[in-house]
Amino acid sequence: MDSQTDQRSLPDSGGGAASPVPTHVVGLAPVFTDPLWRISVRLNPVEVDLLRTRPLRRLHFVAHGGASTLSTLQSYSRLEHTLGVLALVAHFRPEDELLRAAALLHDIGHLPMSHTFEGTAGLNHHALGAQSVRTDPVRPVLEKHGIDAGTVVALLDGQPPSPLTGHPGLLNLDHLDSYVRSGRAAGRLDTDPAAILARLDLKDGAVSADRDTAAALVDLVCAEARLHTSWDNVGPVSVVRRLARQLLDDTPLTPAELARLTDPQLWTAFDSCAATRAESAMIRYEPHRLHVIAGRAPEDRPGWDFSLRKIYSSAPLVDGERLEASAPGLAAELTALRSLPTDFHVWWS
Repeated sequence: MDSQTDQRSLPDSGGGAASPVPTHVVGLAPVFTDPLWRISVRLNPVEVDLLRTRPLRRLHFVAHGGASTLSTLQSYSRLEHTLGVLALVAHFRPEDELLRAAALLHDIGHLPMSHTFEGTAGLNHHALGAQSVRTDPVRPVLEKHGIDAGTVVALLDGQPPSPLTGHPGLLNLDHLDSYVRSGRAAGRLDTDPAAILARLDLKDGAVSADRDTAAALVDLVCAEARLHTSWDNVGPVSVVRRLARQLLDDTPLTPAELARLTDPQLWTAFDSCAATRAESAMIRYEPHRLHVIAGRAPEDRPGWDFSLRKIYSSAPLVDGERLEASAPGLAAELTALRSLPTDFHVWWS
């Protein structure tokens, strides 16, 4: 589909009004073109309406990379990823309106800085997302277009399994976009994403590829795991999680209110609290002073311990078959990720 043609076909409101670009994110043009995959998506009416709701707009101000945006160039937003997932679903299942709506809604429960605060004060982005789908303003939009909010929630919970949620341990479209988009931002993507996409298929809801493409995807999965266990992620995340707990202890802010903040609003809250102001400035402007080592430190060492909640790893199929049978060497690379450290000690110099 020629997105430029669609852009030019917008009705002119007179006076030489400017048309939106193909990559705009508010549904003003009939087509959205994802810049990573270069997929042009003709937006359905429900998708246009959802893109204009506050929960979806909020994701434009939440960093997909979380606190690691302080130390890397992983600066794209959670909304950019969300639209990338929509593009993939529209590519593989163009007529599945329910799955496409679920793709747009799959991340609306994320806290500020995405996964950074997951588990803090019991907050869980899956539960928050389900609540958001079932309430205003999202539920009325879905109902307006004949979509049941409960059915969307069930689909996001893997009932039934779909290319969006997939099967545990296998690569789905959500994680595919995350790994490839992160790889591009980190400069470790050697292949044009559009060329990767041309060699992918879906088999029983999981991403399937030829042997060489599967190897490239496994490389991205492994690189992402190493990023999560690196200084670049562990240091900033551990600091910002501590700041969030301090903010909840020292201000009237509730966990539910924290969960709905954007990243800029969170930094403003840190700067407004005497207990968090100094360290908030340090992590933004002096992150080089932060030290991270794997394992637990002796009791007499200053600082704090930090544990990663999980290391993400999911395997593509090779020509429709699981890696263990079709490419045991690639399966072994993913298995080796289990040896990466998850416990760390962090301190300021």
